[in-house]
Amino acid sequence: MVKHIILWKLKDEITDKASIKAGIKAGLESLKGVVPGLVDIVVNTEGLASSNADVMLDSMFESEAALKAYAVHPSHVEVADRDVRPYTQTRLCLDFEV
Repeated sequence: MVKHIILWKLKDEITDKASIKAGIKAGLESLKGVVPGLVDIVVNTEGLASSNADVMLDSMFESEAALKAYAVHPSHVEVADRDVRPYTQTRLCLDFEV
């Protein structure tokens, strides 16, 4: 199994961060059952005040090959292009085997 963790910081100029976060969460979590090899996906948008990231993706894949396939899967690319990339300024990623 492979964990895929992403942290995003939203663009500073976004004034309605709550609706953007909700869109990111809904879009990414809708991929469960759509992308082969995606075992679980959870998006956390409610960080404590001490956080310096706005959104966290916590996902699990059957294998590294499944993670690579997810990266280019049309449904994932559509969600990323529509709900994530236009609104984020920073992205950090950590992938690891569990």
